[in-house]
Amino acid sequence: MSATPLAGFARNGVPQTALRRFLALDSAVTTANGLAYVAFSAPLGRLLGVGQGLLLGLGILLVAYGGGVGWLASRRQPPVLPVKLVIETNYAWAVLSLASMALWFDPTTAGQLWIPVQAATVAGFAVLQQVALRSGSAAQ
Repeated sequence: MSATPLAGFARNGVPQTALRRFLALDSAVTTANGLAYVAFSAPLGRLLGVGQGLLLGLGILLVAYGGGVGWLASRRQPPVLPVKLVIETNYAWAVLSLASMALWFDPTTAGQLWIPVQAATVAGFAVLQQVALRSGSAAQ
């Protein structure tokens, strides 16, 4: 998927609307993921080959983070600095997720599939948010 169609989508008539939508989608997915990790940390830990305690802690963190991103999405004009922080955090999460596979975890086959998929999803949110933020900045 190239950035050109994404850039076009982000450059709708109201760039802030696209940014808010991408933040809201990020919030919904992140919060749902976090709730799953909290509620099912033991079985998901076994399925993915990741410790139950780690998944529980990550789940709590993701629920809180998702709530913060949701708050930004609810703003008529999300403040630039916190949005940039969300973008950078998403990129860092994606990189650390992939690094964790090589350096720390010994994931199961399911974990070897899940970890890169969720990393790519989070990186995708970052790209969409970054394009929308730049479009909004250019429009102002």
